[in-house]
Amino acid sequence: MTPIMSKSEAAGLVDAARIRRGLTWAAIAAELGAPVVWTTAALLGQHPMTAEQAERVRTLLELDERVAESLRLQPSRGIDPALMSDPTIYRFSEALAVYGPALKALIHEEFGDGIMSAINFKVDISRRPDPDGDRVVVTFDGKFLDYRW
Repeated sequence: MTPIMSKSEAAGLVDAARIRRGLTWAAIAAELGAPVVWTTAALLGQHPMTAEQAERVRTLLELDERVAESLRLQPSRGIDPALMSDPTIYRFSEALAVYGPALKALIHEEFGDGIMSAINFKVDISRRPDPDGDRVVVTFDGKFLDYRW
């Protein structure tokens, strides 16, 4: 019996096949009818896909059934600590280190004692043209969960 392929190994095969075929993450998301950020995260191992989604990806990218099997697995979420030094990822950490306390204070002021869910959550990314250089717009959209005592 062949062992189950790890999600990180499957992610590498998905990314390589995507590049070989000249597909963008957005094109794959459109094929699945799913949000682009969620799709990308799922294909990089952070969310499980349904059997139908995994099979559509496998067919689109001409991958082995073991990849589709891995895409269906429940992930161990989180980031490889080595990736924290990647400049793009590090800037998100830096932004939250600087603005996190202010965002927390503003959430509490606006909504009360609670948190923004990262489970009942949507995230999106877009480009906004600007004369000084295009801007990256990242939107976090999480349900407010109040603390109940």
